[in-house]
Amino acid sequence: QKTLNEIVAFITKYRHQYPIKIMCKVLGIRRSTYYKKCNWTASHREIETQKLDAEIKKIYFDSKKRYGAPKIHSILLSDGRTLSLKRVQRRMVVMGLRSIVIKKYRHYSGHTKVVEQENLLQQDFTATAINQKWCTDITYIHTLKDGWTYLASVMDFYSKKIIGWSYGTHMTADLALKAVENACLNVKSTEGIIIHSDLGSQYTSDLFESYLSKAKMKHSFSRKGCPYDNACIESFHSLLKKEEVHLHTYIDSKDAYNSIFEYIESWYNRKRIHSSLNYMTPEAVHNMAPCAA
Repeated sequence: QKTLNEIVAFITKYRHQYPIKIMCKVLGIRRSTYYKKCNWTASHREIETQKLDAEIKKIYFDSKKRYGAPKIHSILLSDGRTLSLKRVQRRMVVMGLRSIVIKKYRHYSGHTKVVEQENLLQQDFTATAINQKWCTDITYIHTLKDGWTYLASVMDFYSKKIIGWSYGTHMTADLALKAVENACLNVKSTEGIIIHSDLGSQYTSDLFESYLSKAKMKHSFSRKGCPYDNACIESFHSLLKKEEVHLHTYIDSKDAYNSIFEYIESWYNRKRIHSSLNYMTPEAVHNMAPCAA
């Protein structure tokens, strides 16, 4: 089934060999439709829409299909465009563009007994400056040759920036500790910083607790089986999986490391805008923020 544009192009191509009247009859269109289409010129509105579509596509593909209508709309506004979010949504539907999505997490309670520890945050994820509250966690990343590998990340609550991370082939206390050590590299004083984690053995180990004690940091723990207590870092790892990990098959840990490095250091911290940060990047907010330590 050819489109009208294709039919018109075909008739125009062979108009000197066959009568237009006969070709229109055979192809099932009126001659008036053919001549109208030949003489058609785009209106100012249509030209403007074509230009908008091109801008939307560029932002969409520059983000590697990670941005949906709200973020694309925000970028267009910052570039001087005046348009509504609904118009961006409509154009994306017409072009078949859709951001990468993932099923929302559904929590199921477990029955394993775990010793509860003090929860200093109580799901208060607000901060008035950087280096007040941090959160950390470990996530799994699969590779073909090395099997399961592990990423430990540390996020600052105020800027949402990943300020430290560590990647390895074993989920150990050393891996968790290395991420925190990296986060502390550019901090003048770590005294009083609250760092929140789950109750995993890596974070309750003597090695981890000893380091926090020497650094004079306060350790806060999620309640057993409650990932919402550590929602910020859980959200980051979900984004990492949705926007990067689940879209690729990694050959080995080196391959995965290179992709993770590019995602965190080049994309997430420095280019990915966040609605919760007033559509700014974590790096920009972190650099502009007051410092508590």
